[in-house]
Amino acid sequence: MPFPSPLSSPCSVFFIGLLLLVYWGPSQVSCQNDTEPIVLEGKCLVVCDSTPSAEPSGNALGMSVRSGTGRVAFSAIRNTNHEPSEMSNRTMTIYFDQILVNVGSHFDPARSIFVAPRKGVYSFSFHVVKVYNRQTIQVSLVLNGWAVISGLSGDQDVTREAATNAGLVMMERGDKAYLKLERGNLMGGWKYSTFSGFLVFPL
Repeated sequence: MPFPSPLSSPCSVFFIGLLLLVYWGPSQVSCQNDTEPIVLEGKCLVVCDSTPSAEPSGNALGMSVRSGTGRVAFSAIRNTNHEPSEMSNRTMTIYFDQILVNVGSHFDPARSIFVAPRKGVYSFSFHVVKVYNRQTIQVSLVLNGWAVISGLSGDQDVTREAATNAGLVMMERGDKAYLKLERGNLMGGWKYSTFSGFLVFPL
């Protein structure tokens, strides 16, 4: 009469399966959102956040729990060839009337002002074209009322020269950034003048 194998009993199979699960760990973990897996020492760890918030929340692993809500980017152009009267008479803000990208909807097209949704390092660039020679224009990126970087277009013999610059700035949540015409006239557009920005990383 053959003796039963010690591995054939239900208790033995359960015990061996439990040992393998503890030793190897789950090969794949799924969650209800599409959070990307984090590779940690050869293992696959997925951090799930079923109720993502606007601000990051820490956890025991020191990681930020997010689910794709931190994407912030905008790009706008001047589609008209006339200087807005409000800009020339009062605010000197350079308006951009056509939106190419507005991920997160943090760029206000009516005021042409970007409002930071969270604290972080942001990248901005601008390219503003003058259309008349014998004039100089100066354009500044203004952060909360203060000019932080400027561009100058001053060649008297060139008709369509651009005031351009780019840089990184640190912004708090609710800070405002826009372009201001510091000097000269802006009677051009024709999709040559652009203003863009995006969140590089949060802080």
